[in-house]
Amino acid sequence: MCVSRKKNQFQIKDLDLGLIQRRRPNVRRTIALFALLFAFTGISRAQSGQDSASPKLKWISIPDAQIEIDGLPWYAESGDHLSRLPIRLKDSYRKEVWDLAQSPSGGRIRFRTNSTVLAIRLKYPGPPDMANMHAFGQTGVDLYIDGIYRDTAVAGRDTKLGLPEEHVFYENEPMVVRDITLYLPLYSPVKVVGIGINAEAEPQAAKPFAISKPIVFYGTSITQGASASRPGMSYEGILGRLLNVDFVNLGFSGNGKGEPAVARTVADIDAACFVLDFAQNNATVESLKTVYGPFVEIIRSKHPDTPILVMTPIYSSHESWSRDADLDGMRSVIRQVAGHRIANGDRNLEIVEGTDLIGPSRGDGLVDGVHPNDLGFQWMAEGLANRIAKVLGLR
Repeated sequence: MCVSRKKNQFQIKDLDLGLIQRRRPNVRRTIALFALLFAFTGISRAQSGQDSASPKLKWISIPDAQIEIDGLPWYAESGDHLSRLPIRLKDSYRKEVWDLAQSPSGGRIRFRTNSTVLAIRLKYPGPPDMANMHAFGQTGVDLYIDGIYRDTAVAGRDTKLGLPEEHVFYENEPMVVRDITLYLPLYSPVKVVGIGINAEAEPQAAKPFAISKPIVFYGTSITQGASASRPGMSYEGILGRLLNVDFVNLGFSGNGKGEPAVARTVADIDAACFVLDFAQNNATVESLKTVYGPFVEIIRSKHPDTPILVMTPIYSSHESWSRDADLDGMRSVIRQVAGHRIANGDRNLEIVEGTDLIGPSRGDGLVDGVHPNDLGFQWMAEGLANRIAKVLGLR
């Protein structure tokens, strides 16, 4: 499953000034009033601190001892490079997989601070350019405070390669300690130049998760986050907040095909649980059958007792009109592989039916008939959270 891109287009249609004149005799006065209104709105936005430079800030670069980077297992060996795959193994992956891994979907920056202001400086490769992803979903950096969404920094239409952009999330707030989580972009590379707090404040270590090891997700564009409205609304992000757990997102849009090189990388992670959410990126049922069993075996051979959840494909809207032989066949492959292993004694392998998460009665959870929107991701997260909490003893 993949998401499409197109160049940014913004077209203002010509106004029917004759009609306006018939309804509003003084067109010039009306235009002047609107200009004044927009000017005032712009001034108010700047004064509120949104997207404005804020003076007297202390800028902290990452990595920093008090700032935690989660969801990027190989960050420590990558310097400040926010890649989802290890740089040392770059040549072992297909170019498409490696390029998608440079979008740090699932990466989070966590810390605590009593700062009265919080700002961020970012560098993007360019402006948003996707067709079925909101600019906030593609390039946004979401701020959650004490687990509650607050604001999003996003690349602008005039974003240029290498030029830093600054966003002020909040300012003039009481000097009390807050839990800060910044969710990194789903579908755009980004460099975090610095995090700004007021001079008197200090970052503190984040609170621990409910369990020490992450939940590792592997899959397609749905896994990567298409088409959430912003990073915190991927199903992994929602699930992470529901259970207070860390997670790793190894979804690759259009390229979650189950290659052995990626399977070995997934298996290298010391995980609390693995969730396999891939099928649809394989061209045929037969191609999925070729890779699915070996992929599970690579993980199980390194993690004999770690829970593995295998997901069948969620519902697609065209299935309401006619059955999809490929999707049905892929669901059968996953059931057969898992069922055989379970019958042979694998007690830590479970099947999650994707249609239990988003089925025919939940078509409103899809944005384009295929990819979930925020509602769909909420349903997926809630359904998976119940299963994962049970296998990990969290509830």
